Amino acid sequence: MNTTRWVVRRKAEVVAAVNGGLLTVDEACARYSLTLEEFASWQRAVDRSGMHGLRVTRIQYYKSLYERQQKY
Repeated sequence: MNTTRWVVRRKAEVVAAVNGGLLTVDEACARYSLTLEEFASWQRAVDRSGMHGLRVTRIQYYKSLYERQQKY
């Protein structure tokens, strides 16, 4: 599959497939031409903020919110 544009739903599906045991991280990265860092960032975003965290326009907002929460 040669996906060039990753919408939130597609990112969430890949993360869910790995979390559900349908794919390993290595298989997902190879199949979708992802770097380990890219997949890990998607997984962190889902863990922290759910699907909303995967929105490109909101990544910086959720990242700063998470960092502020970690200080307290």
